Amino acid sequence: MIVAQAKPFPELAQMLQDARRVLVAGCGGCVAVCQAGGEQEARILAEAIRLWAGEQGRPMEARAVVVPRQCEPEWAQSLGPAMDEADVVVSLGCGVGVGFLAEVRPGMRVLPGLNTSFGGGTVSPGVFEERCRMCGDCVLGRTGGICPVARCAKNLWNGPCGGSADGRCEVDPQVSCAWHQIAQRLTARGETGFLEEIAPPKDWSTAGDGGPRRIVREDLAS
Repeated sequence: MIVAQAKPFPELAQMLQDARRVLVAGCGGCVAVCQAGGEQEARILAEAIRLWAGEQGRPMEARAVVVPRQCEPEWAQSLGPAMDEADVVVSLGCGVGVGFLAEVRPGMRVLPGLNTSFGGGTVSPGVFEERCRMCGDCVLGRTGGICPVARCAKNLWNGPCGGSADGRCEVDPQVSCAWHQIAQRLTARGETGFLEEIAPPKDWSTAGDGGPRRIVREDLAS
């Protein structure tokens, strides 16, 4: 899932200085799972905006609306009527959601209420960890399901660096060396042959270095 976290309120408040009617648009997708932009978070933020405006002695309305996913055009479009009743929209979706809502009403200010962080998952309550860099060239089949792009601090492609020690990363000793974990997992599975294969240099164009990426599924296109 996409993991995001709320922007500091002072930063958001600065962006809302000239607002009069604010729509807080929540998203029921990934950001709801990591409890950053779902229904509860949208309601809390709308209330916080109203309280802040009241303390400033400024007239300001703020209400919350949530759709299942802001990254789906039909759901983004469904927010159009609510957006028409506001002069500023604060999106609690990921960066994709912000972009989609901005396309719904190009003449409106659509502000990001979250900082989109990474593709990851929940490793323990309240702790989210990056597991995928979304590079477009997945090698998890040869690395035991452990991504060397996302989980190695140096993004090494063919084994560990010379600085790791006792299974810990030299960049951050609190973090396990990704390649140490890969070697352990492949050894336990009897698949160490992958460790002896030299992977060619990675084609980083699939990671977005060549511009915005697009996937076209002809079987789904109408």
